[in-house]
Amino acid sequence: MHIEKIELHNFRNYSNLELEFSKNVNLILGKNAQGKTNLLEAVYLTAIGRSFRTSKDIDLVKFNENNSIVKVWAEKELNSTTVEISIKRKGEKSSEKYIKKDKKNVTRTSQLLKNILIVIFSPEDLKIVKDEPEKRRKFIDRELSQISPKYYNSLSNYKKSLLQRNTYLKEENLEPSIIDIWDVQLSKYGAEVIFLREKFIEKLSEYSSKIHSGITGGKEKLDILYEPNVEIKQSLSEQEDFIYSELKNSFKTDSRNRNTSVGPHRDDILFVVNDIDMRNFGSQGQQRTCTLSLKLAELNLIKEKTDEDAILLLDDVMSELDADRQEFLIDTMKNNQLFITTTELDQNIKDKFKELKIFYIENGNLI
Repeated sequence: MHIEKIELHNFRNYSNLELEFSKNVNLILGKNAQGKTNLLEAVYLTAIGRSFRTSKDIDLVKFNENNSIVKVWAEKELNSTTVEISIKRKGEKSSEKYIKKDKKNVTRTSQLLKNILIVIFSPEDLKIVKDEPEKRRKFIDRELSQISPKYYNSLSNYKKSLLQRNTYLKEENLEPSIIDIWDVQLSKYGAEVIFLREKFIEKLSEYSSKIHSGITGGKEKLDILYEPNVEIKQSLSEQEDFIYSELKNSFKTDSRNRNTSVGPHRDDILFVVNDIDMRNFGSQGQQRTCTLSLKLAELNLIKEKTDEDAILLLDDVMSELDADRQEFLIDTMKNNQLFITTTELDQNIKDKFKELKIFYIENGNLI
């Protein structure tokens, strides 16, 4: 899979831009704050339907403009696809988003998923091992949603029910019958989220372990472990019943704290190398190697599930990796289209990638 072409209109700091890409390696050069990451964000938007930097679509519309358009043309293993996303400003703080896939309107984000497959690797990802659990949950949700629309729908429904339950818990006089409505919903969708997460993390750990062993010359064994907030049961119905009973048991605590304490919104994952917890005891180098293994495992997993080679976005991350890790990353990416942003041309990248297309960006313009 690769993106052939992109068009931007009033997107971030771009007024109008049209680029044709190499199906191999695309190097986006420029000083800081010129729009390099904005270009990757536009590519990512057409795959996932939302930004990896902001939850507010209005932020993507260029200042003092009323609408923004991003359009891409992509080639897949068996066919081609186009995606067009329009964002229209509605007042100062709100906007409306319109999505077309192959010229047909898309009414739900889940309809866009599994179309253009993207893995992004940024300096923020290097902190995933040691950062707070929320960052690791977001990572799992983002990557699993991309290959499983079912997971995306279950997660969306779970989050809506969770928000409603938490909102109601802030009321003064709570009715058990109303709480029960949300408990039933949370149990149903929470069980689905947990089961799909468990399978995904198990497979991710399998791939990551092999890659990590390769990076470290067989000296380190990486395991990625799922740490669910509730005990995992054998069947979906058992899981649903168990979450329901745990929600009932936690009602007094939840009503006092005005927050839901039970469910997959409190899950975590653990990175273990040679039986040592990397979050608390790993060196920075070990933590970064774990993250690199994780990102490369994502590509393998997407290939297994979709039979497509995902597009890899490397956002100013090469400078954060030492020479050995850079070398391993470059040598591994033979079949994937790459987008690399950087402030200067790295000779190692230039030497390794023969089919390299370079774009110089300055203040939202191609120079």
